Amino acid sequence: MIRMPAVAGRFYEANPELLRQEIESYLDPTAPKEAAIGAVCPHAGYMFSGHVAGAVYSRLIIPDTVVILGPNHTGLGHPAAVMAKGTWQMPFGPVAIDENLAGLILQESQVLSHDVEAHLYEHSLEVQVPFLQYLNPEVSIVPICISHLPYEALEDIGLALAKGIAAYDKPVLIVISTDMSHYVPHEVAKQKDALAIEKIMELDALGLLEVVTREKISMCGVFPAAAGIIASRALGAKGAKLIKYATSGEVSGDFYQVVGYAGLIIR
Repeated sequence: MIRMPAVAGRFYEANPELLRQEIESYLDPTAPKEAAIGAVCPHAGYMFSGHVAGAVYSRLIIPDTVVILGPNHTGLGHPAAVMAKGTWQMPFGPVAIDENLAGLILQESQVLSHDVEAHLYEHSLEVQVPFLQYLNPEVSIVPICISHLPYEALEDIGLALAKGIAAYDKPVLIVISTDMSHYVPHEVAKQKDALAIEKIMELDALGLLEVVTREKISMCGVFPAAAGIIASRALGAKGAKLIKYATSGEVSGDFYQVVGYAGLIIR
């Protein structure tokens, strides 16, 4: 199964040379790099959130295998969908799915299922891939698309991820793809998103779900974020560091209805 790009030419440049230039404009080659357990990156069009994603990716050593967790914006497919085999065709060339790691994760979970449909038109995972490919042309991925699920299901997914990665016994990075507040004034987004970011920094998955619900924070990737936090903790992570926060208003000039973007590194 070859998955074709769903948002090339819209969220990021479809032409490989233009895409290379676009990505390079967001990366800081002088930033110190580290091998992290996980990262949180936004998934809007690069024009709006590429600078936040780039600030994170500039500081990461990208291993040969990356698990990407993102929300399901389309409503298609299984609510906890792993695309466990095949290839993603991208402007920089094909990206293989790491079938070995995908299989290890699936066998540890009662919730996850191999499913292609959820991934066909989903942009949240796809927009991470050009950055990963640019930084490591040999990268393979395990894409996991997560819908609205109860905490117990997210715990199952997170622990399955950790067990699968531990059994795989090679370096693996977990990338959590999420935007923060949607379509609220800039100052409201900053205030509310700070509450969610605090819980991510504390690696408090349940606390993140609770604060997002209580404060009505429209964070689209809160469910994959919770699963990724649970996995990271189980793999020994102690906390997360905020690398950059911004809103779309800083690019568009519209501060009345913004989307928030946060970039963090989990270690």
